[in-house]
Amino acid sequence: MPRKTNTEKSDRRGGKRTRSSYGESRTSRPKPKTDFTIDALDFKNNNLLRQFVTDQGRMLPRKYTGMPARYQRKFSKVTKRARQMLLMK
Repeated sequence: MPRKTNTEKSDRRGGKRTRSSYGESRTSRPKPKTDFTIDALDFKNNNLLRQFVTDQGRMLPRKYTGMPARYQRKFSKVTKRARQMLLMK
């Protein structure tokens, strides 16, 4: 028995996608600039570290801080060291 085919155009998305459907019309999120050097990230620089830590003491991810990966890795090490020295919560 042959299979029934629908000759009418359906509302489903099928076929090729156009450029506009890939999301190129979205605007990218502006990246915040880091106004400090990597040498400024130090476990004794408490004021700078508190900007990137929540009130509960959790480190903010790169998604929210906009820091480069190298800065974020250094930041996590420095924060853990400051916690161990009881300089931070």
